[in-house]
Amino acid sequence: MKKWILATAITAILVGCAGQQPQSSLPTGVTLLETVKVEESQVGIPYKKYLLSNGLTLILHQDSSDPLVHVDVTYHVGSAREVEGRSGFAHLFEHMMFQGSEHVGDEQHFKTVTEAGGTLNGTTNTDRTNYFETVPSNQLEKMLWLESDRMGFFLPALTEKKFEVQRETVKNERAQRIDNQPYGRMGELFNQAFYPQGHQYSWPVIGWPEDLERADVDDVKHFFQRWYGPNNATLTIGGDFDELQTLAWVNKYFGEIPSGPAVTADEKPLVTLDKTRYISMEDRVHLPLVRIGFPTVYARHQDEAALDLLSNILGGGKTSLFYKNLVKDGFAVQAGVSHPCQELACQFSMYALANPAKGGQLADLEKRMRESISEFEQRGVTDEDLQKVKVQFEASTIFGLQSVSGKVSTLAFNQTFSGNPDMISSDLKRYANVTKADVMRVFNRYIKDKPMVVMSVVPEGQRQLIAHEDNFIAPALNVSEVAVQGVTDYQQISSSFDRTSMPKVGASVELKSPEIWSGQLANGIEVSGTESEETPTVELVIYLNGGHRLIPVDKAGLAGLTASMLNESSQKRSAEALAQALEMLGSSVSFGASSYQSYIKVTSLTSHLDETLDIVRERLFEPGFKVADFERLKQQQLQSLQHMMSDPGYLANTAFDGLLYGNTNPLGVSSSGTLETVSSLTLADVKAFYQQQYSAGNAQIVAVGNLNESEILAELARFSTWKGEGTQLPDLTQLPELAGGTIYILDKPGAAQSVIKIGKRALAYDATGDFYKSYLMNYPLGGAFNSRINLNLREDKGYTYGARSYFSGGSELGVFVAQANVRSDVTSQALVEFFKEIKGYRQSGITDEELAFMKASVSQGKALDYETPYQKAGFLRLIQRFDLDANFTEQQTEITQSVTKTELNHLAKEQLDLDEMVVLIVGDKMTIEADIKALGYPVKTLEL
Repeated sequence: MKKWILATAITAILVGCAGQQPQSSLPTGVTLLETVKVEESQVGIPYKKYLLSNGLTLILHQDSSDPLVHVDVTYHVGSAREVEGRSGFAHLFEHMMFQGSEHVGDEQHFKTVTEAGGTLNGTTNTDRTNYFETVPSNQLEKMLWLESDRMGFFLPALTEKKFEVQRETVKNERAQRIDNQPYGRMGELFNQAFYPQGHQYSWPVIGWPEDLERADVDDVKHFFQRWYGPNNATLTIGGDFDELQTLAWVNKYFGEIPSGPAVTADEKPLVTLDKTRYISMEDRVHLPLVRIGFPTVYARHQDEAALDLLSNILGGGKTSLFYKNLVKDGFAVQAGVSHPCQELACQFSMYALANPAKGGQLADLEKRMRESISEFEQRGVTDEDLQKVKVQFEASTIFGLQSVSGKVSTLAFNQTFSGNPDMISSDLKRYANVTKADVMRVFNRYIKDKPMVVMSVVPEGQRQLIAHEDNFIAPALNVSEVAVQGVTDYQQISSSFDRTSMPKVGASVELKSPEIWSGQLANGIEVSGTESEETPTVELVIYLNGGHRLIPVDKAGLAGLTASMLNESSQKRSAEALAQALEMLGSSVSFGASSYQSYIKVTSLTSHLDETLDIVRERLFEPGFKVADFERLKQQQLQSLQHMMSDPGYLANTAFDGLLYGNTNPLGVSSSGTLETVSSLTLADVKAFYQQQYSAGNAQIVAVGNLNESEILAELARFSTWKGEGTQLPDLTQLPELAGGTIYILDKPGAAQSVIKIGKRALAYDATGDFYKSYLMNYPLGGAFNSRINLNLREDKGYTYGARSYFSGGSELGVFVAQANVRSDVTSQALVEFFKEIKGYRQSGITDEELAFMKASVSQGKALDYETPYQKAGFLRLIQRFDLDANFTEQQTEITQSVTKTELNHLAKEQLDLDEMVVLIVGDKMTIEADIKALGYPVKTLEL
């Protein structure tokens, strides 16, 4: 399929062809509303739009490039449909809708989709909730059965117990994502000051904790009755399917569900502020942060596009005023401006993370942010400002069409909020038509001298750093007596067929692994590629074997710092000039480093690949290595390390690696380095590592795009003069002897959750050996949502938002890890359940049912592995890095189908011995230590 935007056709007239087809062949009650086709070299997504008699909107997009389908059901309900004092229902419902329905058993939704080889999830925001599955195309009818059953038959299966368990799960999610994260509560407190009391965006999507507590199961039932009818939903299906058969299925499963109460659009009065509001909070953070917000318009308002361009000029990357005035001069570690829009309101949002080395005073940062705004007024808008933002919008639109899920999401979004799936071309026109005068007009109307909200977030005990004393206190909530308004009586549906019978699966799909070519540059650099005709884009990665693994422990952090330097100035141009050149192309070039490799990621429109690779060559072969760049980046890395010390996930990963590998091995020290190692790094170290790492002998390239082998190799010929020998990895020092059975506690005072990691060193990567079989063995234990560990700790006990276990392997070593973030008050109980599940699985082994589930899920799931260019590039790299056979996935499928319980149970005995594992807990030692010691295991306190 080649439905493209020409890279230079920003101002082209892009229209679809709409028409009607005969209705006679359609199922009774299904009406075809429009057919949209897209001509060659035009933007858009071809689709057909239907309406069922009950009000359900159906959108079909056919794409046979991969044997899969993506099903999305979007309900026009988010937290904005809630009332004050009764928040959290929309998000709670996202969880509840996975708990089974009248004809689908408890936990069966996840199990059914996973066993079908699919993936699934749901998301909630202020304005909509969506549920989606991507599955092999022969599983489509089963997905429609599942989605229709929870739309029409959810309430009969709703119980008080399910409600209580999912309420606990939501509390755990809040603790993990908000309460236990640096700056986690900033957004919800900011919105209380930004929006008028009672505004639908003034409360958090996840809900206030006290609102969740006052909810009961009847409130949940009423919320479902009010908002989850077919007339408030859009069903969008994309992928490889038979159209007439799909229409018949949709009508069968959804057509008999009665409409819900009428739904009308909310009004969109513009948000205003009477004066500038200052608020502040203390948090367990290292970097003080100031955030400023101006109220503007709402999504797709006539001024939205111009405001987006204004935000990019002020704070969109290295060419922006914020970067120049705050980051480059070292006053801020990060700074930016954006203009996120929602259905009812937008925010013109600015932020800066202060550099404590410059004092960290947020009043000074606020002053500089205001001065940047004034500088824009004097500077005005340039032709380049307009062009680069339009190119970036165009490019992001194209990249969004690389997957079926991306296209389905776009169609569903546009239909839900505009009543028209075909909005891509009109959106492009909106941005293409913005003028300099438009940008200045919206600046004067919404930003210049206008009231704003200014929020300071400072480390605990350092209120002297806030920008200004608070002058606003959020009013107390007005708790509504009723949680839901406009509810009608529940209608019990009598189905016309037996819904208890799960649909049968269609004929097996034909797996389509990428057709791979391999070539070489004149200097011997290996290139692997595959052709992808989905979009006119190229994804290209240059890998350099080595990375952090090459670095002596006392210089940890050097690989990443060197990559950061290569993202800066060249000998010819400044970092800002290079960033501007890439922005004008709609391309991205990013140098980075990980444990075993450095890399250069290149994303480009095909028409601009030549110019983009010229920039890669300039940065790679002619780095500037300027002292000013080095000092700024080093300071940013140090401050980032200090910041990450407040992140419990980072603390857990760093400490756990140290336990497994020891502090004398690179694998036992974070690739970001430590405060001591990074502080000692010099520009000379960077230059020396550059010479060692960035040589042709270390390089391999993968390329995915709509160019053939000869065309890609011709573009890459500019790297044929690259020289240098490969670098051998130094030997690892002796690995520490693990104190198996020991529990280590790393204290994080006041933590809302405990991070638990249980594990040991394990097998190195092997695509077809015991490593792969261990992945299969672990699948029922902790590798799937409905695994033993997750069902126990999340669904049964309500201890966590999610728990899992996995094997991960590299070229030298591997690990087995079981992990979860759990409520602090159940830390010891969660450990007991972890131990019980791992021991029980090791002793009794996999069941026949689990074996069948694993084989079906893993085998069928391969249909989803190669859809996007990014996925294809990862597949190529795996073959390249580990020197695998091109057909290794076929060998894996054979192994999956033939592996026996005896083999898997033997591996479980071998790999899951708890006596060989260490346990790390990052949490509030004062509240968890006594209960943990009572378990009878050796307990030690760990210091980083």
